[in-house]
Amino acid sequence: MARVSSHVSDRSQSDSFRSRPPAQITPQQAQTRIFDFLLEAVKTWPPEEVLDEFQTLFFCQGDTISAETSEALYALLFSGTATDFHNTLKRACYILVNNWEVARQFDAIQALVQSFQDKSLQKRTFSVTLKRLRGWICDFINSEDYRELQLFTSRLIDGNRPTVWTSRYTSYLLVSQYMNSDNPVEQREVARAVSRRLKDKFKFDLAMYTAHSQSALPQRRLLKNPTALGDSALRLIKLIVAKRGRFSHKNLANLFLKQTEGLTYLAFKHSLLEYMIYSVGQPMATKTLKQRIFSKLEFLYQEYNDACVDPSLQLRTCNRMIDQLMTEDKQRPSELFTLLLSQNNALSLAIILLKLILISRNSHLYLEARIADLIRYYEQFPQEDCIWVINFLEIFQVTFAIYAENVEYNLIDLKNSRASASNMQDTLDACRVFSQLTKAQPLQPEIISEEDGFAPSEP
Repeated sequence: MARVSSHVSDRSQSDSFRSRPPAQITPQQAQTRIFDFLLEAVKTWPPEEVLDEFQTLFFCQGDTISAETSEALYALLFSGTATDFHNTLKRACYILVNNWEVARQFDAIQALVQSFQDKSLQKRTFSVTLKRLRGWICDFINSEDYRELQLFTSRLIDGNRPTVWTSRYTSYLLVSQYMNSDNPVEQREVARAVSRRLKDKFKFDLAMYTAHSQSALPQRRLLKNPTALGDSALRLIKLIVAKRGRFSHKNLANLFLKQTEGLTYLAFKHSLLEYMIYSVGQPMATKTLKQRIFSKLEFLYQEYNDACVDPSLQLRTCNRMIDQLMTEDKQRPSELFTLLLSQNNALSLAIILLKLILISRNSHLYLEARIADLIRYYEQFPQEDCIWVINFLEIFQVTFAIYAENVEYNLIDLKNSRASASNMQDTLDACRVFSQLTKAQPLQPEIISEEDGFAPSEP
């Protein structure tokens, strides 16, 4: 199917708008025509021709190959609302992005996002309809939806150097997109795929860096550190991996789940508090956590205190703990989050969050959505003012990458050193970390139904 277009002047386009009678179709029918046309085009045409047709259609830069599609857009402008147009343009973008992402045609995605910077969209016009079109497109460009669309190119711009510090955490920012059931299915699919790919890449890069950073290769041949932690990254990895054996976090989680089977909800909450603060290590953090978490748990869902705890109630409780540790209003950091990080307890916080996920796997997406909320909050500040938050995000990423179920880390003591509180650092320095990727499924679960935290039903 060949595509031919001829670009016309702004005046000619204005004349075309004035002379064209309104199509007798509803906005919904117009949307369907546009979506069906783009779906066929993106699957059969080269990306550059699809992009050219997209701009011709939505930016009115010439005659489209499909008269029916052009009439559909005109009907949308004539009888539809700004919301109808916004939603049409949004889904049209994600129809292209989703298909190009699957085909790994990343340049086309970048070109699509950048096409909205076309200066012709700012040109003045005498056509009322064309003025409406350009005004609605500008509204889209200034919306959160366009900023979400830009996330799909943030990892592609200028090689591996992100344009803003939050670009390092795109995998988390995409979570809220595929969790939002109001988003088009194409947006949710591509957000999920890209987020998972970025996480897998980080896990792979971290495993490879760990394996090669301890080798005798020249410095120039060593793999790049995928974290922003510098030389302390390897020490952090050793410290996390050292928590193995009988009292590993996974074993403690399994023990907690077995011991709380059949308990009343009140007894479960008391056990949960002890489980969360167990082996935190920092006395100040332990005291802070015990006071703040107890005050929350004491009144949480107290109408169920005498009932037997069930999976739904357990899930919702873990989500509420995540709220208290991260952000309780999904906009600003919680007091406990700020307090723990101000006391230099970033690792303790990451471990507590990990322990919650190990007993409530379906809370994983909920946690990542709260991470995204915090990133969105702090992105308004310069990077130099967010170093302590970035440090936590890096520690969080490393912690969860190590405990993912498709990667295995082992710590080998080459000198048979004996660990103690006084010589733990010397012991870790004498050890080497060995990493290995496996074929097991990742820790992250599938999306299940939710109200405020993927609970399958109300307790």
